[in-house]
Amino acid sequence: MADINGFLKIKRKEAGNRPLNERICDHSEVEQVLNSEDRMLQASRCMDCGIPYCHWGCPVDNLIPEWNDLLYKGDWKGAYMRLAATNNFPEFTGRICPAPCEHACVLNINQEPVTIRENEVAIIERAFTEGYIKAEPPKFRTGKKVAVIGSGPAGMAAADLLNKSGHLVTLFEKDEKAGGLLRFGIPDFKLSKATVDRRLNLMVQEGVIIKTGTNIGKDITGKELLEQFDAICIAIGATHPRDLVAEGRDMNGIHFAMDFLSLQNRVNSGQISVSANHITAEGKKVIVIGGGDTGSDCVGTAIRQKASSVTQIEIMPKPPITRAVNNPWPYFGKVLKTSTSHEEGCERYWNLATVKFHGPDNQLKGIEVEDVVWNVVNDKYTMLVVRDTRRIMDADLVLLAMGFVHPALDNLLSELELELDQRKNIKVDQNHLTNRQKVFAAGDSVSGATLVVNAIASGRKAAKEMDLFLKNK
Repeated sequence: MADINGFLKIKRKEAGNRPLNERICDHSEVEQVLNSEDRMLQASRCMDCGIPYCHWGCPVDNLIPEWNDLLYKGDWKGAYMRLAATNNFPEFTGRICPAPCEHACVLNINQEPVTIRENEVAIIERAFTEGYIKAEPPKFRTGKKVAVIGSGPAGMAAADLLNKSGHLVTLFEKDEKAGGLLRFGIPDFKLSKATVDRRLNLMVQEGVIIKTGTNIGKDITGKELLEQFDAICIAIGATHPRDLVAEGRDMNGIHFAMDFLSLQNRVNSGQISVSANHITAEGKKVIVIGGGDTGSDCVGTAIRQKASSVTQIEIMPKPPITRAVNNPWPYFGKVLKTSTSHEEGCERYWNLATVKFHGPDNQLKGIEVEDVVWNVVNDKYTMLVVRDTRRIMDADLVLLAMGFVHPALDNLLSELELELDQRKNIKVDQNHLTNRQKVFAAGDSVSGATLVVNAIASGRKAAKEMDLFLKNK
């Protein structure tokens, strides 16, 4: 595919990011773009590897060698058509996906994979700019009515495919605007909300009905939903955050990460004023507990809010710089990740457990921590506390970014009496069908919190199974 010797002649070249001192003063997207000539040259590096492990590593089964070849040849429209065949929203994954495809790329054996993610977003943006993407409502309607609950990436993907199949789709969202995690969870400096709105507007033009500010289970009961629709897809995400059990947890100044992030996104969109944002890092010593992507997002947001200092702590060990022996290519590399937010000014610590929160009059002023070590026996981690390592770290604001445990269980799930798995996620069969007739589920509400690209893949699969169900019905 592409230039068979391209990888020998062209070095990997990334688009890079906006200057640090510039980007921390606003919430605009950090990543820059390459010119078309350089982008086509980067596509030429996609080698004739025989077995495209990139395709194996991609949750949505993107035809990566094919659209890289078309991009290299300058056939941007053809590249877009190949890309759109497997991914509803390349403009999202091209910006925020951790690119398991690049981890699996054969060239990553030498740590110079093809710039697959950047090529993807370049193709989709060119398609929008050149007008390849136009509203195409289905030519016929089946008359079947479908409800999709939750407008995050899984719900959007399911709604999009079901609508394209001719079913009458209503997408319900409990918040004031659609987009779910994409809108309220991911910072604007990673994903502009204009990009989300552009896709939602296109879906509306194609016939999807979007109803926001509607909490299914409260505003509309599950019984009413079952009576009004021929099939239902639940894609409400895993929104229940993992909490921290420690003395002083109820002090003022301790908040869940998603509350912090969603408020800033609402400020950015003009939905609330700056003064109405009651969780702000301005002038504060901020500690983010949790070393994942959500924690990184908190770091970048706190820096933009002019925090006096930002520290991120993680209870697990520091990942290695390069792959461990038990983590070979082509599997996803479990290595140290330094995000653009980390580069902007953040201290990071690993093997650190939080013991207690401190402060007068119920107002947070510090957290008590201690060092831990981990022993691995039969692939299971056992934590041991290091004696005499307790100390207090100053903190005016603590953000809990320790992940999410399961979907919200009240209202809809309890009313429909949906069966749950051991982790309290919605239990489905191989066809994404729950224990309730005509009720399907997809995304994080089934798998637990995971990547946006996995949610899209799940939504697509659920939509295909629902389409078969409706046609057979």
